[in-house]
Amino acid sequence: MGPLSALAEVLTVRWFAVAIVLPLGLALPVSAAAQPAAPVVQCTVSDERVAELSGLAADADHWYAVNDGGTDSSVYVLTKDCAVESVITGDTDPYDVEDLARAADGTFWLADAGDNDSDRETVALISLTADGDSAVHRLTYPDGAHDSEAVFLDGAGTPYLVTKNPLGVAEVYRPAGPLASPGPTPLEHVASVQITPTDTQGGPVPEIVGSVTVTGGASMADGSVIALRTYTDAYLYAVPDGDVVAALATEPVRVPLPDEAQGEAIAFDPDGSLVSASELVGQPIRVVTGAADLLTPEPPADAPAGGGGDQAAAGGGDRSGDDDGLPALPAAAVTIAFVGGILLFMRWRAARRAGR
Repeated sequence: MGPLSALAEVLTVRWFAVAIVLPLGLALPVSAAAQPAAPVVQCTVSDERVAELSGLAADADHWYAVNDGGTDSSVYVLTKDCAVESVITGDTDPYDVEDLARAADGTFWLADAGDNDSDRETVALISLTADGDSAVHRLTYPDGAHDSEAVFLDGAGTPYLVTKNPLGVAEVYRPAGPLASPGPTPLEHVASVQITPTDTQGGPVPEIVGSVTVTGGASMADGSVIALRTYTDAYLYAVPDGDVVAALATEPVRVPLPDEAQGEAIAFDPDGSLVSASELVGQPIRVVTGAADLLTPEPPADAPAGGGGDQAAAGGGDRSGDDDGLPALPAAAVTIAFVGGILLFMRWRAARRAGR
């Protein structure tokens, strides 16, 4: 697709979305009630070896990155000024790595779960140690193939995969038993998370699609906070008792991550700061300081003892203010509103893969 054709299609889809959304009386969210800090650029990734940065993990001294794709099972060790210090490579041949998590013992888990055409019989998690020892752990979905670009670990080290759905309903799966190598180990469906559109700018597709499509996941080292991100925003969930399923049914805090070209990577620094990054060479790694602390705000001085607001059901999208999210809509209306954006999304993704 040429640049003029691509521009014409983008404009067509945006006008289509407006034509559908406005008559329905929808108002896209303007801000998050939790008032997180704006992302601050820490450094820029200029090394061409990390041109498709799709997954991040972190510790006190380093960030760890994986590229999108099936070239090799490699983790790039970055200093906190975005320089590649070293590369850890295993001998496992992946199909389509999309995200990264790091366990308490230092083991990296590469989510080889990309499936743009929904035709894989199995997906996989690839374990990789700091010494370069790797193993494949194949997984099967209970309900057919899915495309997933997000993985996170709970406090016990159990991995969760989250699907990428341009309609905004992300499905969450975890292994139904201990991981086998090579497997396969069956996955079980444990949650559905509904994400509503925002007006945060960014991403390679219109916001009405990009703002609801999950492209990455992360968790604090102790599992007390988990994050799901879209191309434009991150959603933080408190997991005070280790129950991820219950946590995903509560109302998250939304952290806007505007103006990322193709934001797919998310991680937590040990101090609870949220770290995000985008694919493409020359993109920054940005930090939202103290993001995890947004989940434990001080109660208002005049709040009654034991008070609390209503919780949104099944994920909710973002922490609600007076007009902080879309009103509840019938599923059919939401589907109509997304049609134009989905067409562009699918064509763009197919063209991107074909041009590799």
